[in-house]
Amino acid sequence: MSTSLTSQLTAALRDELLNGTFKPGQPLRLNQLSQQFNVSLSPLREALSRLTAEGLVIAHDQRGYRAAPVSARNHKEITDLRLMLEPHALIVAMEQGGEEWEISVLAAHHRLQQVERRAASDREALSEWEVRHREFHMTLIGGGQMPVLTQFCEKLLAFSDRYRRIFFRERPLDRDIPDEHEAILTATLAREKERAAALLKVHIERTAANIAVLLQEWEQASRDVPATGNGTAGG
Repeated sequence: MSTSLTSQLTAALRDELLNGTFKPGQPLRLNQLSQQFNVSLSPLREALSRLTAEGLVIAHDQRGYRAAPVSARNHKEITDLRLMLEPHALIVAMEQGGEEWEISVLAAHHRLQQVERRAASDREALSEWEVRHREFHMTLIGGGQMPVLTQFCEKLLAFSDRYRRIFFRERPLDRDIPDEHEAILTATLAREKERAAALLKVHIERTAANIAVLLQEWEQASRDVPATGNGTAGG
């Protein structure tokens, strides 16, 4: 298989992991995946190795691969790093971004708005919302000339997206999110650096807090299983 096809396979598997098709901790059977994607084992192992390096897959010697588990502790680490990096990246974008960046931010927000209100009540729209939501956030912080910072933010956002998608399988989209995006956009375009960064920080924190509650419920239920025999573990 060519490098481009291996990259396509990696991207396809990544999407499945991020959107929750493969449950956290689920074994990834090579033979099943080979049939599902109609590929041989060699490129499949290469794709899984790449995803292992990204932290989305866990490799076990002699025991194959499994989807990376989720935990409240891991989610907190991701959130803490986002809170350190994304507000700073937004400030840099406001300092360095020009007119083209502003136009891109406005366009990304408009595309998000088209699906945002609908996604609050229509679960079928959530997949499209995820794509446009990610585009909006990355466009916001992408105006600065700091590609390494942007790459770190992008990877953290991918990890965070996975948790949010799992959360949305259990809970509806928060109806306050569109207003938060609107406020961040307004402050950003006004080049109000401290306000925009603070609003982004609150936005990240509030979503993370909602997800953390669900993760804690799952972990408590998992701990209760051996003792009661009737608990259920999420994810």
